[in-house]
Amino acid sequence: MLRSLHTKLVLIMVLLVVCLMTIAGAFLINSVNRFFVNEFYSQMQEVFTDDTEFVRDLVTKPRGETNGAAALDQALKAYMGALGVDGTHRNYYILDGETGAYLTGSNDEEGRRLELTPNLYTALNEKKEGSRSDPTARYMDLAIPIQRGDDSYIIYILDRQDTVRELNSQMFQLILEALLFGLVISALLSFLLSRAMVTPIRALTRGARQVAEGDFSQDIRVESSDEIGVLTDTFNTMSGQLQDTIQQVDRERTKLSTLFLHMTDGVVAFDHEGQVIQVNPAAEEMMGTTIPIGGPIRFHDLFGEVAFLEDVLDLERDGEALEVEAVRGDRSLLLLMAPFDQEKQQGVLVVVHDITQQVKNEATRKEFVANVSHELRTPLTNIRSYAETIAENPDLPPDMMENFLKVILNEADRMTHIVQDLLTLSRFDPGHRELNISVFDFGAMLKDCYQAVLMEAQRREHYLTLDGHLGLPQIRADRDRILQVVMNILSNAIKYTPDGGRIRMLAGKTADTVWVEVRDNGIGIPERDRERIFDRFYRVDKARSRESGGTGLGLAIAREIVSRHDGSLTLVDREGPGTAIRLTLRIGGPKE
Repeated sequence: MLRSLHTKLVLIMVLLVVCLMTIAGAFLINSVNRFFVNEFYSQMQEVFTDDTEFVRDLVTKPRGETNGAAALDQALKAYMGALGVDGTHRNYYILDGETGAYLTGSNDEEGRRLELTPNLYTALNEKKEGSRSDPTARYMDLAIPIQRGDDSYIIYILDRQDTVRELNSQMFQLILEALLFGLVISALLSFLLSRAMVTPIRALTRGARQVAEGDFSQDIRVESSDEIGVLTDTFNTMSGQLQDTIQQVDRERTKLSTLFLHMTDGVVAFDHEGQVIQVNPAAEEMMGTTIPIGGPIRFHDLFGEVAFLEDVLDLERDGEALEVEAVRGDRSLLLLMAPFDQEKQQGVLVVVHDITQQVKNEATRKEFVANVSHELRTPLTNIRSYAETIAENPDLPPDMMENFLKVILNEADRMTHIVQDLLTLSRFDPGHRELNISVFDFGAMLKDCYQAVLMEAQRREHYLTLDGHLGLPQIRADRDRILQVVMNILSNAIKYTPDGGRIRMLAGKTADTVWVEVRDNGIGIPERDRERIFDRFYRVDKARSRESGGTGLGLAIAREIVSRHDGSLTLVDREGPGTAIRLTLRIGGPKE
């Protein structure tokens, strides 16, 4: 009902009339009250202050007077007209000046049940005239202490304001009648005025509703040249501009939404209370949890262990951001936190970078440098020690001298092998190592590997067998590199199997792959080290590996070669002691 402009205009006019009449009535009633109060105290002043002869009669006690209260009563009766005392609405009372007890007056019944008013209290206790007016009281009073000879009295004038209330009641009734008449007239006039205003506004409202629903095709027509007509023309112009702006915003929002959803970095936005207001799928994946917008998950639940929301909101410099690292499961994350709309402290934006690979690469780099340093330091130390011994003892026996020189040559060869293997890995790492792809018989290559290591195996009294190599298809691969891989696996099996062990080469094929598995009953690989067997410089038995000239890079190089062929080199679980490693290759060669 209050949504109607008709109703609002009528109510405004009605409220205006009510307010005006209320103010006028309050002013009149207040003026009447002030008039009677002023009139009362003016009368009292004329009698008790200006009429000095009357006051002298009140305070003068004639010789032989026995009843001062009666004498005061006679004097006041003579001035009842001047005091306005009528015995009904206004009365005078004569009280004892010490106790306040009623002695006589114009109304004995009311005099015996007088209440102690502030003015009466002033006259009784402070012996001063009590003439203070109280606008909130329903009476007017005056208390004057009189010292008549040795006797003290209080003349108390009390007006109940009955006349004022009667006059105010009549005035209120008159104001109410005038108010009702004014309300009828104002309602009628405001209704007629609102009809003249509302008709063009309704047309404007219908057109605006169409625009709000997305229909920008129609212009609003209002036959008016006043302010409403100007408003209509302005609205039509605004509608066209709004249509263009909305289309542009939709295009930008679509682009931003697509970019936001497909960002590789995670983005989470919070308001100033820490509640999530925006999040993309990448952030949920990196944080390892679902982050509902407006849900129970807040800033401190996600990032409270690395930063406080208040600290980020307090960042003031343009472009200043808080950069911290965090770990979520097996992911290492770099968090960039910055406030947005800093003046109003609207919230915090957190960009999440996945730096897991960088962290792993850095750890690998440090470990690789440490391993290379260690592997090169050992032969260099041996070379230096033997060289210093030879230099300091030139008269060493020839056979001892020859042994020292052999050790120096062996250690030099070992460093040469390490450097060559490192160069091979360095060529594979950037992916620039080209493969010499050709078609060759996989079974024949396995037979060549078997023949190449057979004498070494027999020297160690190993029982070496080859099965399943017959009937294998030809494959596309780099024969020399695959031969290098198989030879490395066989060499490790011979090297780490105690003398008199068993080593078996077992080959086979599937629809699109060939495979070979090398099994031995050697020292095996501890469970804790199985994941590291293909790491650079890893050795199961470091002492035996160094004695045999191993560098710890063979399997790392083998895996790189197999990876370039889109194959796999895996450690096979098996029962009993020993190790089983399987090489699998695509018959058709690596993918282009």
